[in-house]
Amino acid sequence: MKAIVTTALALPLLALAAAQARPGGADGGSAVPAAAAREGVRVSRAGSQASTKGPAEWFTGVVRVDPLFAANAPARGAGASVTFEPGARTAWHAHPLGQTLVVTAGVGRVQGWGGAVQEIRPGDVVWIPAGQKHWHGAAPTTAMTHLALQEALDGKVVEWMEKVSDAQYGTQP
Repeated sequence: MKAIVTTALALPLLALAAAQARPGGADGGSAVPAAAAREGVRVSRAGSQASTKGPAEWFTGVVRVDPLFAANAPARGAGASVTFEPGARTAWHAHPLGQTLVVTAGVGRVQGWGGAVQEIRPGDVVWIPAGQKHWHGAAPTTAMTHLALQEALDGKVVEWMEKVSDAQYGTQP
């Protein structure tokens, strides 16, 4: 099943890459804006950005956010490594263009509004569709780290909502 899903996800990306690799790009015009073409490759060194504590209005428990990269125009994607101590979690929230989580360590939980709580583990990739109200965090007795990848729409990356109650969090996956 994973191979089918991986292939299904990879094929559109390969088609897009092939189209972008054609002279003139997919639409026959310039594939890269002139300013971006002159910029060159940029390496962001690990640890070059300060870690921050997850704000109490958006998180329950101890959460550390390690920024990895911000959007570089014309791109609009950004990413961070987020570590949740046992029992820590986000508030309910939604992303205007969706969010991808890649679990890198520990055991976590994720839930979409109206859906079941699901357990997530290292190597799992979670896709949350655009506008889907959801939360994610660590399991009750195990920390969890994931990469959080999302895009901005009109400068907005996330809409924060109410906190996840202990009863909602405590539902068994």
